[in-house]
Amino acid sequence: MSVDAATVRRIAHLARIAVADNEIEHLRGEINNMLAFVEQLNEVNVDGVEPTASVEDMKLKMRDDVVSDGDYAKRVLANAPASDDGFFQVPKVVE
Repeated sequence: MSVDAATVRRIAHLARIAVADNEIEHLRGEINNMLAFVEQLNEVNVDGVEPTASVEDMKLKMRDDVVSDGDYAKRVLANAPASDDGFFQVPKVVE
């Protein structure tokens, strides 16, 4: 796959990057090199290889999944400018 100058301009526009006209050819070459590398990676045989997120087999520490309401309502409402009966009070914004 090869990228032309119009595609480089479109990528720059989508990425919200200002690219001068004299940089287009250089970026076109860089993008084409990246795509060639990805095509080269597609040729690697990965049959039977498990996907990994890390090179080391690690397990994350897990906490017990216990349902709790936190019981922090009074502490949370203490930060509110106004509250009533356990709820935040906010000014009316819709008529």
